[in-house]
Amino acid sequence: MSNDTVEIRIPGHSPLSLPMLSGTLGPKVIDVSSVNQYDVFTYDPGFQSTAACSSGITFIDGEKGILLHRGYPIAELAEHADYLEVCYLLLNGELPNQAQKESFVYEIQHHTLVHEQLSNFFNGFPRHSHPMAIMCGVVGALSAFYHDSLEIKNPEHRKLAALRLVAKMPTIAAMAYKYSIGQPFAYPKNSLSYTENFLHMMFSVPTESDNVNPVLVRAMDRIFTLHADHEQNASTSTVRLAGSSGANPFACISAGIAALWGPAHGGANEAVLNMLNEIGDVSRIDMYLARAKDKNDPFRLMGFGHRVYKNFDPRAKVMRQTCYEVMEALQIQEDPLFKLALKLEEIALQDPYFIEKKLYPNVDFYSGIILKAIGIPINMFTVIFAIARTVGWISHWSEMLSGKDLKIGRPRQLYTGPNQRDFVPIEKRR
Repeated sequence: MSNDTVEIRIPGHSPLSLPMLSGTLGPKVIDVSSVNQYDVFTYDPGFQSTAACSSGITFIDGEKGILLHRGYPIAELAEHADYLEVCYLLLNGELPNQAQKESFVYEIQHHTLVHEQLSNFFNGFPRHSHPMAIMCGVVGALSAFYHDSLEIKNPEHRKLAALRLVAKMPTIAAMAYKYSIGQPFAYPKNSLSYTENFLHMMFSVPTESDNVNPVLVRAMDRIFTLHADHEQNASTSTVRLAGSSGANPFACISAGIAALWGPAHGGANEAVLNMLNEIGDVSRIDMYLARAKDKNDPFRLMGFGHRVYKNFDPRAKVMRQTCYEVMEALQIQEDPLFKLALKLEEIALQDPYFIEKKLYPNVDFYSGIILKAIGIPINMFTVIFAIARTVGWISHWSEMLSGKDLKIGRPRQLYTGPNQRDFVPIEKRR
């Protein structure tokens, strides 16, 4: 923390000295928590300039293209660790040693089953339901089945809830997919890795042998790792806000899923595939690039640039490498859609307009291509995001509850409605 202060002047009061706080990394923060005693408060739509919490989990520097989880660069984690190691890191603050990892993997594997009665819950949804709608309902319903982990002030309950959510989210996601296509649910297998197990539950059928390509397993594991956490985004902030009221962890994660469902948050890689389908052919790229450069045209190239990363997305390099590995393993380089995507990437990396504005391909550009290649339906893309982000959500939720400055979230507002007025009986209203 810093000893610096900032002085502000409020009409009718003496100058007010506000503390200037310094974290481990990042810009300094002005503590404005005391200004409300002067009957004023700050105005910051979208909380773009407001730190609503302190956190030791994830750090982002968008200008320099930095993403750290507990201090470790995301590219190193994606290259050298698997997703469950990253989960352990986010939840516990340190990477596990061999014994700790084996114990953690064992705990996750033995929580992958969901209560058998929960499978009946799916029958209440129409078969054409969006899988994110099912995820919101089923994850929230977990609190009706697991009463032994709802005491949020108990650290052991919080740990058990975290393990259950990380373990069961792939199972529920695969069930949502299987239900939508009318196939039987596939039970998890403890002999498989976390990611391999998810692909097994997604694509195995009783009538055929179950062999998952290890290249696809690694690709999916990297997608999970690269989306595990991303600081105080809309869904994470939603989880924290819901959790600040004392809501149970399953309800909080369900709230996070609902926030992620919004197209401005979790639908970016889906938007990439929709854009590629709209362009349709390599011969039409120039036309769409011209449209993207036209300020009066509403068309936007999806998957290029990032609202947080103003230079480059540190996750994109790993995802690009993975994308090429998947296309080679599946021998789909000549697929028209993938040829279109690669040509668009090539042009964007060389076009002066994109270079000047630093509109480099981001993680969503490559992850959308990979997910399609694996065989994940487009309406499941955001569900994959939810599986990956669950550990980030529950880590922030647990950190918040274990902190000393927990307060129920209560944003203020700038009221712009009518002044107080008298009630008019209905027969006298015009």
